[in-house]
Amino acid sequence: MTKETYLHDKHVQLGAKMVDFAGWHMPVQYTSIIEEHKTVRENVGLFDVSHMGEVFVTGKDAEKFLNKIVPQDISKLAYEKAVYCQLPNKNGGLIDDLIIYKLGIDSFLIICNASRIDEDLNWMVRNKRGLNVKIDNQSHNYSLLAIQGPKAVDLMNKMGLNTRQDSFTIKLSEICGLKVLASRTGYTGEDGFEILVENEHSEFLWDKILEEGKEFGIKPIGLGARDTLRLEAALHLYGNDLDENTTPVEAGLSWSIPKDKAVDYNGKDIIMNQLQNGTEKRLVGFKMLDKSIARHEYEVYFNGEKVGIVTSGGVSPVLGANIGLAYVKNIKEICTGAVIQVMIREKLHDAVIVKRPFVPKRNIIRVS
Repeated sequence: MTKETYLHDKHVQLGAKMVDFAGWHMPVQYTSIIEEHKTVRENVGLFDVSHMGEVFVTGKDAEKFLNKIVPQDISKLAYEKAVYCQLPNKNGGLIDDLIIYKLGIDSFLIICNASRIDEDLNWMVRNKRGLNVKIDNQSHNYSLLAIQGPKAVDLMNKMGLNTRQDSFTIKLSEICGLKVLASRTGYTGEDGFEILVENEHSEFLWDKILEEGKEFGIKPIGLGARDTLRLEAALHLYGNDLDENTTPVEAGLSWSIPKDKAVDYNGKDIIMNQLQNGTEKRLVGFKMLDKSIARHEYEVYFNGEKVGIVTSGGVSPVLGANIGLAYVKNIKEICTGAVIQVMIREKLHDAVIVKRPFVPKRNIIRVS
């Protein structure tokens, strides 16, 4: 049975085109993907991302437990701070990627991908043996609204939210008289907030944000633009760019992995070995040199040899070009500026390796 978020009927009333996504009936677009994309890059957009998972981890061993299941050092995570993490299996492959927020001394919130909630919970329960920790899946009780774009702060200020918080922080806040958890995070490469609110208040807050945001050019944004936005920012999509056969090092996430973490965690030996000795494959970004579009699972060639596979591809409205991500053989010749080919409808099309992200990110904010 396809699931619906608490805001499902709002999307239908707004005329959204609805599709099945990760087991949920979600809006893919309201007007056009390009228009919605530009709204977020230039003004502010509102997303319903309530399909994401919200898992609260508490107890005297909560920090110890989290340190056991992610490569990142949770002991260094300060109160009201957030950290991007991966959830590796015993081979270093990724069960999911997560954001972990510290809510208190022994209290944490994990945001996980909609399609991986059950797998994540199963893995967490298997890894909590002997530890005093409570794993509480509250995904069904909360809605998550993302307000993203250069005018997001102006809108949230107008609505009374205390916006004086750095990127990757979370605060118990109040907006329109509602108690919410407000994090300065997102999945667009733009500045913005993600508001976690109890389901019973989500429709009121959704309507209020759209009403108050009119002067800032706000629009509701569907999954289509969410994907083009994250691709321009070179943000990974689980199931495309990440899976259980791919390690964080191969995925270009070495920047997030501490080299000096003493605590053991699942897949640590493999991940540390790859950090030291390299990998057989790696993720690269590319731009097509013609008008063709590279799609997920298209083959990649270099000097006549198949060297990899496309994981994500599509249009970049900002660049006016078609872009993508691909895993390729980790050889020095396949570097920035090198020309590769993508097999599209039995014909090879040229593309050039470019640096990531494809467009500058504007989501790192320091206000304190």
